Parts: sequence; C-alpha cells; structure tokens
Amino acid sequence: MPTAKFAVFYCADVDDEGVFYYESIVLADCYHPQTILAYELNGAPLDVPHGAPLRLRFERQLGYKQAKYVMRIELVESLFGIGGGKGGYWEDQGYEWYAGI
Repeated sequence: MPTAKFAVFYCADVDDEGVFYYESIVLADCYHPQTILAYELNGAPLDVPHGAPLRLRFERQLGYKQAKYVMRIELVESLFGIGGGKGGYWEDQGYEWYAGI
C-alpha cells in the first residue's frame, strides 16, 4: 500500500473486558535495525511466555510498545478507527503513542 504510514500489530491477548491488545509504529521505524520481529529465542522457537508466535521488539521505545503474541500485521494510512484510535491498547488508556527512550 503506497499510502501506508503505520504498521499495526494485532495480538492474541485480551484484557478482562475482552478488548484485544494492539500496538502501532510509524512505518519508517519498521526498517530500523533495532526493530525486530522475533519468532525464535536462542535458536529455538519462541515459547508462549516470551510472546509466541511472534513478538515485536522495538528497542528504542518503552516496554509497552513491545507487543507479544502478534497474530496479524496491517499497514495503514491512518490510525483512525482502529481500537480507540490512538495507536495502541495502552495509548487508548492514556499512555503516549511515542514512547522513546
């Protein structure tokens, strides 16, 4: 999608109210060498406690941006209409979208 600006990571985990966890990052950050989609840990398949089947490691941002249990990735032009529209589960709760270290 040539107009995409964000990558949205949809996860398998849900909160006590049945709301699914999701996270987003600006598409350009997907290409940074410290942004990792991990499916293995120490040469073995990633296990559930570490975020299987796929985990986003976004080393330049705080921990709540490190999505676990990633099931689907969508490239979008806008975050409007996704979840609460603020770019992530925790962002919808009031956290900052950009959580740089």
